[in-house]
Amino acid sequence: MNTTVLKEWIFTTDHKRVGVLYLIGSMAAFAVAGIMAMLIRLELSAVGPTITDNPTDYNTWLYFHGAAMILGFQIPALTGFFANYMIPLMIGAKDVAFPRVNALSVWLFYAGIVVALFTFFIPDPPDIMWTGYPPYSIITHGNTAFYTFAVLLLGFASILGGVNFLTTVAYMRAPGIGWNKLNIFVWATLAAFVLQLIFVPVLGTAVTMITFDKYLGTNFFNPGIGGDVLTYQNLFWFYSHPAVYVIFLPFIGIIYEIVATFARNRIFNYKMVVYGGIGGIVLLSGVVWIHHLYVTGMADWLRIGQMVTTLLISVPVGFMVIGLVGTLYRGAISFETPMLYALGFMFLFLIGGLTGIPLALTALTVNLSETYYVVGHFHYVMAVAGTFAIFGGVYYIFPKMTGRMYNEFVGKLAFWFAFIGVNIVFWTMMDIGVEGMPRRYYDYAHFSQFEWDHQVMTVGAAIIGIGFALTIINWIYGAIKGEKASDNPWRSQSLEWTTATPPPPGNWPEVPVVAKSWDPYAYGKQ
Repeated sequence: MNTTVLKEWIFTTDHKRVGVLYLIGSMAAFAVAGIMAMLIRLELSAVGPTITDNPTDYNTWLYFHGAAMILGFQIPALTGFFANYMIPLMIGAKDVAFPRVNALSVWLFYAGIVVALFTFFIPDPPDIMWTGYPPYSIITHGNTAFYTFAVLLLGFASILGGVNFLTTVAYMRAPGIGWNKLNIFVWATLAAFVLQLIFVPVLGTAVTMITFDKYLGTNFFNPGIGGDVLTYQNLFWFYSHPAVYVIFLPFIGIIYEIVATFARNRIFNYKMVVYGGIGGIVLLSGVVWIHHLYVTGMADWLRIGQMVTTLLISVPVGFMVIGLVGTLYRGAISFETPMLYALGFMFLFLIGGLTGIPLALTALTVNLSETYYVVGHFHYVMAVAGTFAIFGGVYYIFPKMTGRMYNEFVGKLAFWFAFIGVNIVFWTMMDIGVEGMPRRYYDYAHFSQFEWDHQVMTVGAAIIGIGFALTIINWIYGAIKGEKASDNPWRSQSLEWTTATPPPPGNWPEVPVVAKSWDPYAYGKQ
C-alpha cells in the first residue's frame, strides 16, 4: 500500500471506508478476545495451575475477553461497520449527515482499542473484568484508569455515531422512502442509537467515579470508608442491560435482511415487528436491570417488580422472533452461507432465550446467579448469537463491499465448525452450572468432579477457533482473489443492491427516487 492510498484511508470521510475501518478494528478486537478465551479454557482444562500459576493473569484474561468482545467487537461491528456501510445505502443517501464527525468517531474507537491493548504492555494491567466492580477495582494494584479511559473513548465514539445516524435517517432519505418503507435493520439500529444516547452517559459517569475513588480519594463506592458498592452496580447495569439491546437490535435487524432475501419473502407483519417489537424493547429496556442484582440484598418489592418487567420484555422480543419465523413460512429458501448463519442464529437465540426465563425468576436466580449456568446462557443469547449474526451479515454484504465472492464451500464448512463448537462449550457450561460449578474461579480443586467437562469445553473451544479462523481466511482470500461479483448476486429488492459494486464515492450519480410501489421486501404476495 503506497502512502497516497494510506493517507486516503486515514483521512477518509466516506461512510463506506469508515465502516470498513470499524470492521478491521472490531475483528482485531474479536481475535484478541478469542485468544483470551482460549487461554481461559486452557487454564481450566485441568485442576490446579495449567498455563499460569498467577491468578492475576487469569483475571486479566477475563477482563480483556469480556471488555474486548462486547465494547471492542460486537457494539462497534454492529453500530460502527454495519450502520456506516449499510444505512446510507439502504436509504438512498450519498453519505451521512456529518462525515467529519463520523471520521472522528472511528478514530476515537481506535484510540480506545489502543488503550485497551496497553493491558499487555504495562506492569499493572487491569484485572477487574469488564464490569469493574468495586471495592476490588478501587483496592486492586491493577490499573483501573486504563479501563476507564478505554470505556470513555468507546463511549464518546458511540455517542457521536448516534447523533450522526439519527440525523441522517431523519433528513437524508431518498424521495419516496417513508418511515414505513425503511429496512428493519435501519429501524433496529436507530433504536440502538437512541438507547446509546440515553444510557452511555450513565456508564461513563460510573467508571469515572471509580477512577476518582481510586486516584483522587473520593468516596463514592468504597464501603470501608462509607461508600456504597450497590450504587455502582445499579449505575453499571442501568447502562449494561440496555446495552444488551444495543447489541440485540442491530444483529436481529441483520438477520431480518438475510432471511427476507434468502427466503424470497416479505417481512411477516412489518408494523408489529417495528412498533411492537423494536418500539417495545426501547420502552422497556430501562426497567429490567435489577435482575442482575437479585442476590445483592434489596427489598422484595423491587425484586418482584423487575421480575415482572424482565418477563414482560420477552413479549416485544417474541414479536421479533415471530416475525422471523413468519418470514420463513412458505418461503423459497436458499441455503447460502449467510442463510446458514441466520438459521444458526435463530437456534442459538432460542436456546439462550428459553434458558433466560429461570434467571428472570427471583427464586431460581438466587441459586443460579454465581454459577456457570449464567455464563452459558449469556453466551448463547448474546455472545455467540450476536457473533453469528455479525458473521452472517459480513458474508451477506461481502460481494457489495469487495466486488468479489467468498468461497461458498469454505464458508459453509466454517459455519459447521463454529456451530458444533459453540454448542459443545456452552451447553456443557449450563449443565455443570445447574450442578453447582461456580463461575470466575481460577482453580476448581473443590469441584474436581467437573474436570472432564472442562476438558470437553476446551476441545469445543478449539473447534470454534478452527471455524472462525477459516472464516477470516475465507474473507481475506475472497477479497483478494475471489470471483468477480455482480451488482446484486442475492437478487435482493433492497436499495443498497441497486448501486455499482463496490459502491463509488457518493454511492449513486444522483440521489435515487423510488417509485410509490417500491418496497425493500417486495418478493411476492403478503
